[in-house]
Amino acid sequence: MKLKDNMLSGKVTANKKALREGFKAGIPIGLGYFAVSFSLGIAARNAGMTPFQGMLASLLCHASAGQYAGFTMIAASATLLETAIMTFIANARYLLMSCAMSQRAHPKMSGFHRMLMSYFITDELFGVAISKPGFINPWHMYGAILFASPAWALGTLLGGLAGNLLPVRLVSAFSVALYGMFIAIIIPPAKKNKVIAVLILLCFAASYLASVLPLFAAISSGTRTIILTVVFSAAAALLFPKEAEQEAQEE
Repeated sequence: MKLKDNMLSGKVTANKKALREGFKAGIPIGLGYFAVSFSLGIAARNAGMTPFQGMLASLLCHASAGQYAGFTMIAASATLLETAIMTFIANARYLLMSCAMSQRAHPKMSGFHRMLMSYFITDELFGVAISKPGFINPWHMYGAILFASPAWALGTLLGGLAGNLLPVRLVSAFSVALYGMFIAIIIPPAKKNKVIAVLILLCFAASYLASVLPLFAAISSGTRTIILTVVFSAAAALLFPKEAEQEAQEE
């Protein structure tokens, strides 16, 4: 009985530590979200939505591209079905992220944790969660969510309230913070692994070429992201597979 209590106490302590570490990791993400969602609030207002409705949309849909697509469809007086389809296409890349995270989840992780993490998956939160070695601790991701999600909603609210009062150039400059955050996520693993570094550079080059080549430029950015992700991840898994012993050691 005492051993069981000690194990439970140790698990609670580990989860608290993961929650604190996740919250710290979520601070720069939340700051970037706040800046980007400010312009999102302006888009919601231009679509005829109130600041509160824009904030509610950010609480229920954690996806900048999906929300922009949704607001554009609302402004164009599209039907609910058309809006749903467009949002699904814009957010389809999260299906791949969910699959990747499921491979890193502990076999005994409850369905509740799996569903809650999947609900809050974004590019940045996925990067933070997947960058940790071993099995994913859901409490680490929850810690990041505690700061990032409210910042996303608050930025949308303030953008709807006062965004039109700011210069257009200043609002556009806010989005630069998000790119800096992406760089902060990919640089550390790239410095440790040359294969990852080369793959990142190849992904950059392929993404640029896909955006300018006539055959691929006509495809939506979300679909291009899915295609490139599948191609490069599959190629990396085939060419540079992890040995079972190495993977077990990391876990």
